[in-house]
Amino acid sequence: MDAPELQAWLRLALTPGVGNTTARKLLAAFGSAEAIFEPGSSTLQNIGSEKLANLLRSEPPGLAAQLQRTLDWLGAGDDRYVAVLGNAAYPAPLLDIEDPPLMLYMLGTLAKPSQAASKTIANSLAIVGSRNPTPQGEGNARQFAKAFGSAGICIVSGLALGIDGAAHDGALLGGGDTIAVVGTGLDRVYPKKHLDLAHRIARQGMIISEFPLGTPPLTANFPKRNRIISGLSRGTLVIEAALQSGSLITARLASEQGKDVFAIPGSIHSPQSRGCHALIKQGAKLVEVAQDVLEELRLTPGTSTASTGLPGTLQSQAADDAAEPTDEDPLLAALGFDVTTLDALQARTGLQTGQLQAQLLALELDGQIARLPGGLFQRMAAA
Repeated sequence: MDAPELQAWLRLALTPGVGNTTARKLLAAFGSAEAIFEPGSSTLQNIGSEKLANLLRSEPPGLAAQLQRTLDWLGAGDDRYVAVLGNAAYPAPLLDIEDPPLMLYMLGTLAKPSQAASKTIANSLAIVGSRNPTPQGEGNARQFAKAFGSAGICIVSGLALGIDGAAHDGALLGGGDTIAVVGTGLDRVYPKKHLDLAHRIARQGMIISEFPLGTPPLTANFPKRNRIISGLSRGTLVIEAALQSGSLITARLASEQGKDVFAIPGSIHSPQSRGCHALIKQGAKLVEVAQDVLEELRLTPGTSTASTGLPGTLQSQAADDAAEPTDEDPLLAALGFDVTTLDALQARTGLQTGQLQAQLLALELDGQIARLPGGLFQRMAAA
C-alpha cells in the first residue's frame, strides 16, 4: 500500500462521526478510500447527508502526523503490515462477522499475506478467561494451549493477564502459533508485564489491533476487540470466568457468529467457575480434555503432531492423567478438588499440625497443590 492510499484509509478511519458501518457503505458506493476524498469530486454531494459530506471534506486533526507515524512503523521491519477491508492480507474469517474492522495493524511472522498464514488463521481456536484465575485455572490454560499448539492449532487470545497470557505461553511452549488481539496501538504493549511475551508472540505468530498507533489502553476498547478474537477462531474455549466478565462477552459474540463455545467446569464453590457453569447450562460444550474440542470442531492437525509425542488421537496428556490413581496420596484424597482450609484437612486426616504442614509443603513443592490467600489450599489436577 503506497502513502496516498494509506492516507485515504487513515482519513476515513479517523474522521469523527464515521464509524465502520458508514465507512463500509461509502467504500461500496465509491469503490475505494481514495475515491471518497478525490480532489474536486462532486460525488460527495450525492451521498444523501450534508452533515456527512461536510465531515468528509474536513481533514481529521493530526492526520499528517498519524500517517507519518504509521509509515515509520511499517518501515521499521518486514514483520508488520496494515491490512484494509478487502485486501489480500485481511483475515478472511473476519469478513463473515457483523462488524468487520476497517483497518488492521498486524505485527509478526503471520502478518504478511501468504497461503501458510491463511491456513494457520483458518485453523485457530480462541482461549479466554479470567484476569485473576486460580492456580488450577492458569495451569489448565497453559496445558490445554500447549496440547493444541502441539497439534498444530493456532491459539487466539487477548494478551491480558491471567488466562490469556497463560494460553499464549502454552501455545508457544507447544511449538504452535498464537495470535494476540489487543486493545491498544501496536506501538504499545499492555499490560507491560507481557512485554517479553509480546515479543515471543511476534516471532511465532502475530499481534493484531484495529486501533491506530499511539492508542492508549482505554477501557472501552477491550470489549470491542473481543469480536475479533471470536471472529478469527473456529470456536471459543472459556477457562474460568466470573458471571460478569469480558470472557462471557467473547463467548456470546462467538455464539452470535455461529461459532462453537466450550467451557471447562470447576468447583461449585469458586466464583471463577460460575461463568463457565452458566455457559454450560446455556448449551456450551463441557470440556475435560483437548480431544473434546478437536473432535467437535474437526480441526485439522498440523505437521507438528508427530514430533511432539502427542498420541495419534490428538488427546492431551490429561487423558492419561484422568485415570483413577491406584495409590493416591491420602492427603490428596482428603483434600479433594475444592478449596480447603487447614482446619478442615486436620479434621479429615487426624494429623498433628506440624506433620500436616510438612506434608502440605512437600506436595506444594512437588506442584500437586497450591497455597491460596487466606490459608486455603487447592489441589492442582492435570489439565
